[in-house]
Amino acid sequence: MKRKPMIITNIIISCLILLAEGCSSTDGTHQPGTDTGQKSTITSANISTDKACYSPGSTVSFTLDTLPSSAYVRYYHLGNELSSDEVLTSKQWTWTPPSTDYTGYMAEIYTKDNDGTEKMLGSIGVDVSSDWKRFPRYGFLSAFGDMKGSQIQSVVASLNRYHLNGIQFYDWQYEHHQPLAGTPASPALYWTDIARRSTSSETVKNYISALHNRGMMAMFYNLCFGALSDASSDGVDESWYLFKDKTHSVKDCLELPSSMFKSNIYIVNPGNSNWQRYLAARNADVYSVYDFDGYHIDQLGSRGNVYDYNGISIDLPTQYASFIQYIKNAAPSKKLVMNAVSRFGSENIATTDDVDFLYNELWDSDASFSSIKDVIDQNSSYDNGKLKTVFAAYMDYNKADNAGYFNTPGVLLTDAVMFALGGDHLEMGEHMLCKEYFPNNNLQMDATLKSGIVGYYDFMTAYENLLRDGGTFNSVDMSCTNGKMSIAAWPPSTGNVTVIARKINDNIQVVHLINSAKADVLSWRDFNGTMPEPSLIASPSFQMKVSGTVNRIWYASPDINSGVCQELSFNKSGSSVSFTLPSLKYWDMIVVEYK
Repeated sequence: MKRKPMIITNIIISCLILLAEGCSSTDGTHQPGTDTGQKSTITSANISTDKACYSPGSTVSFTLDTLPSSAYVRYYHLGNELSSDEVLTSKQWTWTPPSTDYTGYMAEIYTKDNDGTEKMLGSIGVDVSSDWKRFPRYGFLSAFGDMKGSQIQSVVASLNRYHLNGIQFYDWQYEHHQPLAGTPASPALYWTDIARRSTSSETVKNYISALHNRGMMAMFYNLCFGALSDASSDGVDESWYLFKDKTHSVKDCLELPSSMFKSNIYIVNPGNSNWQRYLAARNADVYSVYDFDGYHIDQLGSRGNVYDYNGISIDLPTQYASFIQYIKNAAPSKKLVMNAVSRFGSENIATTDDVDFLYNELWDSDASFSSIKDVIDQNSSYDNGKLKTVFAAYMDYNKADNAGYFNTPGVLLTDAVMFALGGDHLEMGEHMLCKEYFPNNNLQMDATLKSGIVGYYDFMTAYENLLRDGGTFNSVDMSCTNGKMSIAAWPPSTGNVTVIARKINDNIQVVHLINSAKADVLSWRDFNGTMPEPSLIASPSFQMKVSGTVNRIWYASPDINSGVCQELSFNKSGSSVSFTLPSLKYWDMIVVEYK
């Protein structure tokens, strides 16, 4: 719901802590991710790949902004080193990952001194997946005026650095009921969107092409039931609309300020067969001119009591299912995603089996951190976890009424929770998202957030098989033994570090630690940008009950060592193991591997 009625209008620790002393390997072999703490000449943000994701068997091309002397690269999959000490002789090089589909990797860049001492410089994630819907990482675009090719390439390079594999083209269309400006035979070169902003056909086409070159999907945005005031002249019939009364005298309508928008949006019955046929034809017009990969379907949440032209009460969620199925049948090769505003219609959308993933726009009813897991659990119950969840969740909402900066601790804590639970956060575009009207860019990222957010997306990509590839949430018996923190099971609680545990299979137990101890409110929204920065917790020690013979324990965090895995030494006593982490800032991931 991009226009809500009545509301139109420091990852410091990545440089601070490189505490390797508590993380020696149990067998004295190479310890991944070791860092001497010396100042790096590059960071993860200075490393890039040529694509956001790769088909199995494809070659990855890497680029460094600068090439330090004695630079090396090695590659990991889930804590396992695939290769080591490959010398870098150029700022550009290639690597062909294993051909296994739906797999995440991490490349680590480091230097070695004459005595063999290693210094971490940075890392980057790599996703090998033949279909985006297994691990969706969704972004957006919201401005399509005249743009130079270099500007478009710069924006797309930024989206690519976050490994976003799908992009929503927000408000690119001419009118909701007539998305294509002009005709397929003679498409318009320019048009104005609903907010009277100029849109260039060439910009839209160049964006699509640039995204495809990076391996990203391009999805056009539109409501499932929107018609502007001139719709009758374009063939939209009065009998197709929804009404607030049984005598079809008051159309359901989303009122918009006339000072900004060229029309209110009048609501059509999405289940009306004539409307479905009409809009499918309009979509076909779009596809004939623009190489979009699919349709991002929007709605407006509950509309209260609504009726069709004949006075029959309409249950909108069932109409959504009918709409999705018709649109999919009309263009089977095109991808579909549909927004479930405040979970409205979630089950009906999910059970069509025609959407690529589940997209939930969260509002007041789901403002707590605990709601994030509730939504993921509910979505998983509809299809046994087959479809992943993407959240449209707008940070610092009240603060975004004026110019300023995002509150970095609030953003990183929210992303830590969403990513640890297996979700994705629609937040990155030409700017970071702060309002349901996507062009709003009042809030900017400071340098700390810019650096930190890159690390979080690298982490989500590299460890996707632990974060988003099955498994079952469970509980673990775990305690902090040196008084560095108080830990508690989900949901988050002030004063505690929150534990999220997931059993991947019989051999792998994952434990996430989320530092909610200083949270001022237990809401991801961080309305006014007041979420405090969590305190760095150095060298916390733990005891944890285990259910078998432990082979190894390793750990990784987007907040330290550029997310590269580190082996942990541990002691086993009876049915428990004890170990010490280097630190906790926002989010740590512990992986226990059994024999």
